[in-house]
Amino acid sequence: MISAELQSKFDSANNIVFMTGAGISTPSGIPDYRSKNGLYTNDKSDKPAEYYLSSECLNREPEVFYDYMMKNMYYPDAKPNVIHEKQAAFSKQKNATIITQNIDGLYQKAGATNLVEFHGTLFDVYCQKCGQHVDYHDYLKSMTHEGCGGVLRPNIVLYGEGLDANAISQSVTAMSNADLVVIVGTSMRVYPFAGLIDYRANDAEVVAINQEQLSFPFPFTMITDDAVNLFESLQVN
Repeated sequence: MISAELQSKFDSANNIVFMTGAGISTPSGIPDYRSKNGLYTNDKSDKPAEYYLSSECLNREPEVFYDYMMKNMYYPDAKPNVIHEKQAAFSKQKNATIITQNIDGLYQKAGATNLVEFHGTLFDVYCQKCGQHVDYHDYLKSMTHEGCGGVLRPNIVLYGEGLDANAISQSVTAMSNADLVVIVGTSMRVYPFAGLIDYRANDAEVVAINQEQLSFPFPFTMITDDAVNLFESLQVN
């Protein structure tokens, strides 16, 4: 249940930025990465999960990369939960910006606007040979592009690759203009995403909603609660 004080912060804010991670999608049935039930923790493969999600794996062993993608990354039937839906409502009704580490496409399903997918999305797929973008359903059937025989890949940032310059620019601009920054479902340990907090305005309020305690060298509000419960009662005014 949201407190009157926290609801007031949302009501009075003019420029809200949501910074989100894998924890917001676990209620939709998508495992996170680093928790005790996460993908990295429970991976029984021969090599670390980071290898299978790297440009090295894609280039050296495209079949292995594709197999890992199909078995571990795609949840096409997953649906947005109340966290995605409420944040999407804020993006449409209060012009809030959502900066997410997630690549699962659930914000797009929820109809979010002002969305920065910091690490890309699994549902934008293109051919490495000819550059043509294809429907992700084609990729779920085969890693080979029917048009030219090239190897398909999702437009996500793999280990060993650089971030999209436009995503960085949009994120820094949004952070510097925000008067309320709301961190949800992320450990804030993955950089450079976590470093975006350093671009906030000095007078911006920061609220963290996470089941794991976070720590910052500046004043902020920490709420260790299930974000689903909080967002269910949060009003978009």
